Amino acid sequence: QVQLVESGGGLVQAGGSLRLSCAASGRTVSVYNMGWFRRCPGKEREFVAAIRWNDGSALYSDSVKGRFTISRDNAKNTVYLQMSSLTPEDTAVYYCAKEGSPFGSGKMAESEYDTWGQGTQVTVSS
Repeated sequence: QVQLVESGGGLVQAGGSLRLSCAASGRTVSVYNMGWFRRCPGKEREFVAAIRWNDGSALYSDSVKGRFTISRDNAKNTVYLQMSSLTPEDTAVYYCAKEGSPFGSGKMAESEYDTWGQGTQVTVSS
């Protein structure tokens, strides 16, 4: 059983940066694609980014492409989300998630992920 714990959220001014971390415990996540999702106020949870297990290649939503970078450190069993050029529209609770099947090709759909962290709040002030 994998547990995921996010950290690194907080309050930041528009234009600023934050790095979120997602520490996995219980078993290695090195053979799983990992993702970040977010729930903005009043909206459904949405895909942000995912990183593949094999080559570290990434998928991004159009809204964050070029500003956010997902990475992973398998030795630390940790996934990161570096967020730059933040805007108030990035204000959300950010969730880390593990894809349900190992050795996958990388998915954006929530339904493909079976383990979620509790979320970390990111607030961007204007």
